[in-house]
Amino acid sequence: MYPYCDKTKNIINLIGSGDAAYVPKAITCALKTLDAIAANEELDNKIREDAAFAAANLALSDYNDND
Repeated sequence: MYPYCDKTKNIINLIGSGDAAYVPKAITCALKTLDAIAANEELDNKIREDAAFAAANLALSDYNDND
């Protein structure tokens, strides 16, 4: 498993235990979140660039949340 940060691992545990909501269209959720990070001018530009790069690659990938 990817070495996620403690905050991400905590949410994984909460979702797995049923204490937090599971989002069935997780790819769309991630894409929207990355785009929101990229648009947030209060964040460091490097973080925004990284989020925009990830969002753009995900948007151009062959993902499908319609199934």
